[in-house]
Amino acid sequence: MESISTSISLRDSNVLMKIKDPEWNPSATVTMDNTLPKDPNVSDPVLYSHIVQKERGIIQALQQLETRLLGAKPASRVELAQEYRRCVLGFADLINQFPMYASARNNRAQGYRRLYGNSLFLAGGYGPGALLSDADALDPKATIAHLVLYDLDEAIKLITPKTSHASVSPQAGRTLSSAHTQRAAIYHTIAKSFETREPACIAGRRESRWTKADFEEAASRDFAQGARYGNEIAKGLAVSTNPTAKLCGQMVEAAMKEEYGPSYSCESRKFL
Repeated sequence: MESISTSISLRDSNVLMKIKDPEWNPSATVTMDNTLPKDPNVSDPVLYSHIVQKERGIIQALQQLETRLLGAKPASRVELAQEYRRCVLGFADLINQFPMYASARNNRAQGYRRLYGNSLFLAGGYGPGALLSDADALDPKATIAHLVLYDLDEAIKLITPKTSHASVSPQAGRTLSSAHTQRAAIYHTIAKSFETREPACIAGRRESRWTKADFEEAASRDFAQGARYGNEIAKGLAVSTNPTAKLCGQMVEAAMKEEYGPSYSCESRKFL
């Protein structure tokens, strides 16, 4: 008998995605509006241009250092890393002058994560991805760990729209995407290392009371938000880092394959 092939509908695909990720909403995509102020807290375009010019100067200096770090000898890398740190401190000056400018906070957090890596948030020494080692570090670990998380919290709070359906400027959207994804990466790192390396340097913050499951759920939520604002990598990680959603998704996917047959795998790729 000839087999009957049934294609999965868009509606069924949306239902499947909702089960895999309960927070997923096909209509919750963020609209980017070029007519909005580039930063909701800096409405004066002349002032905004002035701030961005200062910020770009710091970023360009960091990019030049990244190029010089490629293939640099160990002794030179230490010196270049210290120079990198001095550039990151430039974001502090910008934040002190314009504390409501979210992008500078997001970039400072990224700069410190480049210097010390995500192992900054774990007990023990710095990981292999850090530019500065324990011997070369000049900043107290706890101070920087708190500062990075505080900067990301503030950047998100400063420019998140008041309603979920509100539009944002492309510039604010990029900052929100980066800040959420950065924070998600930190939480994800802590969750993965929870069994062997306890979280450190976050005493006094809400995360100090979290379990491994709390970090996993927070990482998944932040990856989902990063995806809403345009980060494609975060979009894939939002579900894969949520153990409950992943398990539900696997169970439902198996059931759908049994129901629809071989056509399910082909058709579902068009929508998921």
